[in-house]
Amino acid sequence: MSGRPKLVGINHVALEVGSIDEALAFYGELFEFTLRGRVPGHAFLDLGDQFLALAETPDAGRGRMTPPGRHFGLVVDDREAARVRVEAAGVTILPGAFLDFLDPWNNRIEIVAYADLQFTKAAAVLAKLGVDPTKNAEAERQLRDKGMA
Repeated sequence: MSGRPKLVGINHVALEVGSIDEALAFYGELFEFTLRGRVPGHAFLDLGDQFLALAETPDAGRGRMTPPGRHFGLVVDDREAARVRVEAAGVTILPGAFLDFLDPWNNRIEIVAYADLQFTKAAAVLAKLGVDPTKNAEAERQLRDKGMA
C-alpha cells in the first residue's frame, strides 16, 4: 500500500451560473433531471449517485471565455436526442468531433453517450434512472482490458 488514497470517481461538479432560476430553466430545456435540493444560491441536479451543483455567482461568465480544453462531460442515455434539444434551444454547438456547447455562463459542456464510454454505473442506479446498460463494442473492450467487465 502506497499510503496515497485512490481516486475512485467524481461525486459532483460545481458550475458557476448567474442565476439559479435561469440555470434551472436552461438545463431543464435540455435535459430531464431530478432536483436533488436547493438552498439560497445553490441547486443540485441528481445524476443518479452523483450530482451537478449550480452555484450562483453574480459575475459568472462575464468577460471570460472558457479555455478550449477546459470542459466537463455530461453522460446521457441518448446523445442524438441531446443534440436536438441543444439545437432547439438555440445553443451553438462548438466545432469539432464532439457535442460541445457553451451554456449562458460560458461553461463548456461535452455531451457523451453512456453506451460509448468505459464509464459504468451500478445496475440499481441504471434501473432507477431507466438507462439501458448496454455498451458498444469499443466501450466493452476497454472495460474488459481493465478487468472491469
